[in-house]
Amino acid sequence: MSLPNIAIIGGTGNLGSAIGWRLARAGYSVTLGSRSEEGAQAKAATLGHGIAGARNTEAAAAGDIVIVTVPFAAQAATYAEIKPHVAGKIVVDTTVPLVPPKVMRVQLPSEGSAAALAAAALGDGVRMTSAFHNVAAHKLAQDIAINCDILVFGDEKDARTEVVALADAIGLRGVHAGSLVNSAAAEAMTSLLIFINKTYQVDGAGIAITGTLIPLS
Repeated sequence: MSLPNIAIIGGTGNLGSAIGWRLARAGYSVTLGSRSEEGAQAKAATLGHGIAGARNTEAAAAGDIVIVTVPFAAQAATYAEIKPHVAGKIVVDTTVPLVPPKVMRVQLPSEGSAAALAAAALGDGVRMTSAFHNVAAHKLAQDIAINCDILVFGDEKDARTEVVALADAIGLRGVHAGSLVNSAAAEAMTSLLIFINKTYQVDGAGIAITGTLIPLS
């Protein structure tokens, strides 16, 4: 069974490049997308493992699963750019609505969540999910074990399952966390984790679900 091709939009940033590097090491074909093709190719070359670099639009067109890892301020423009290239695909939104300078305060948009904004921007015909909100990018970029669960949201169980598999493949644990509207919980939690990091001098606090999770049938 062949692995899906992965496109990382905003893939030259800390989170995108770290996810891409881990997925490529796990055997996935990965294309980093950026507004600059040259920048994407340069970043891909530093990461190795056969990772390619391209403009955002070309990366989105090449990917079976498209992971969007851009700052909240760039979210709307990025989705407008890639919309023609993601119809029918699983799209994973990782956006957290942080509004500097008060990043330690929860500031969800009036629409409810960044994931809701992403879904509205792409419209019907996209298998919208969200994930990877609560893991420290600098830890993902290291060859270390990370005790962090990845909460995966989406209205379609099969799409969530594929994203859970990506989280598992990069050494974390993907957890089904319900419909896309629930993404607001993880997005808000990021501001809490930033506060905890600063208050208790934690090097990248994350989330771990306690109890024994029985595998889905």
